[in-house]
Amino acid sequence: MKINFRLLCSLLFAGMFLVSCGSKKNIITSKRKSKQKTTQNAAVISKEVVKATTTSTPRGGNKVVNYIDDFKDIAVQEMKLYKIPASITLAQGILESGSGSGRLALEANNHFGIKCHTGWTGGRIYHDDDEEQECFRTYNNASYSYRDHSLFLKDRKRYAGLFELDEDDYKGWAVGLRTAGYATDKKYPQKLISLIERYELYRYDHMALGKSVDMKPRESQKNKLSGLEEQYVVVKGDTLYSISKKHRTTVEQLSKLNRLKSNELSIGQLLILK
Repeated sequence: MKINFRLLCSLLFAGMFLVSCGSKKNIITSKRKSKQKTTQNAAVISKEVVKATTTSTPRGGNKVVNYIDDFKDIAVQEMKLYKIPASITLAQGILESGSGSGRLALEANNHFGIKCHTGWTGGRIYHDDDEEQECFRTYNNASYSYRDHSLFLKDRKRYAGLFELDEDDYKGWAVGLRTAGYATDKKYPQKLISLIERYELYRYDHMALGKSVDMKPRESQKNKLSGLEEQYVVVKGDTLYSISKKHRTTVEQLSKLNRLKSNELSIGQLLILK
């Protein structure tokens, strides 16, 4: 049998070409898979970086003073725009959020305990309050919570009377908020006033109104700033025992420092720790 060498060479060449093309196709597919995998990993890393950069680092010293330092400028700006005393806004933020350490503040950036109410279309979080699993608003940033707080008070008729008070009448505002139904706690006004006077928050009212004000801390305020008089704002679920363990002290020491007659605590109560 005669072999057609020309035909044989043609067949061999065609086979080699097909093998070569097949190999090339596999390499391209492999690169695509690799690229997709890399993109997915990059997305995961990106989320982790964002999460890490948006998580605040705890600071030492007085938690309340740190909170005031973080939000005083926002409170002053809100007062200039909406005529709500900066002292009241800061005191409510401290009280409602546990100086930024409460669940709603940490997970929802909600510093004023504002519930969803009818018409709210933003984010939601469910949290036990007066009733179980009530709906609260969530915000992308704490500054939005401050703005929503201003709008919440400004746009509701039941708070209209408050805006007829002098802008720096923090005592009138404290009582008026309770009367208008912002809080059910009978001691709410006293708690706000106590915070304002203890931390001299009224000075930020004067600042917003353009009044001359000495922002240098007085002797009592210096003690707080230096951490010599560390304090804690009671939040829901706290007990004297849990607070003592968290801050490495004892129930007896807390009772003595705060002149407590019993172990009962109320939300928003200020405790001296040191």
